[in-house]
Amino acid sequence: MKHLRLVILFLAISITGVMAQGVDTVAVWSASMKKNIKNVVITPANYAREKNAQYPVVYLLHGAYGAYSNWIKKAPFLTELSSRYGIIIICPDGDQFSWYWDSPVDSTYRYETYMTKELLPFVDKTYKTIQNRTGRAIAGLSMGGQGSLYLSWRHLDLYGACASMSGGINIECFPANWNMEKRLGSYAENHERWAEFNVSNMIYLLKPDSIKMLIDCGTEDMFYRVNCALHEKLLLSRIPHDFITRPGNHNWDYWTNSIKYQLLFFNEYFTAEKAKAEKVAQKK
Repeated sequence: MKHLRLVILFLAISITGVMAQGVDTVAVWSASMKKNIKNVVITPANYAREKNAQYPVVYLLHGAYGAYSNWIKKAPFLTELSSRYGIIIICPDGDQFSWYWDSPVDSTYRYETYMTKELLPFVDKTYKTIQNRTGRAIAGLSMGGQGSLYLSWRHLDLYGACASMSGGINIECFPANWNMEKRLGSYAENHERWAEFNVSNMIYLLKPDSIKMLIDCGTEDMFYRVNCALHEKLLLSRIPHDFITRPGNHNWDYWTNSIKYQLLFFNEYFTAEKAKAEKVAQKK
């Protein structure tokens, strides 16, 4: 069975008969990697009652050593934010060290394909979503922060907004770490390939109106300098973006705070896009 749905946390009905926030684990078949991949799906409280509604979706990525369940375990308040903003949140499993790439040296790692050609169509087919880029955003922490920028910049037709928290966005600064050489090959022997996969070298893909963007990193974070460098590059290229930095380290204390700002940022984007669509519809 290719799409196996397992409810692992709760999907409850309150005593008033109102549907509570839903948190499911959904296994999605990856044809490119020939395996089921688990994803947490968070739906807002009114999801079941609103028969004709369409909801924006935020894809939320975990970091290295992590898993699909990290976010809901560390930030259970995501259920409340899902309902407050009327959004669906998808937390996919990116393996501990996939970096959300299609590995050129290991055919068992096709996580860019999974995210863009397998998971995303499954979500749009299965859930009541806004099925265009104006209703999709992607964010992540650490490895997932890199992944959110990498995937959204390379697929601007799919995502209208992106955000990174504590992102490892210049992979050439730490080539011996986090199994990256297993995904890309030796850095010493594959400089051009590493440069190609480096988010810091991908600004050429962007135009001023390409995507709504937020970058966030703590001043004590090990990736602080590379995030500041990316911010400066974006400024030089005149690519609009929000950049947040404040005291904080590479840990869940920082990320559970950051995600609150990022979901607010996405909500403002979704609200603005909805208003634009309604205005266009009124003119017809």
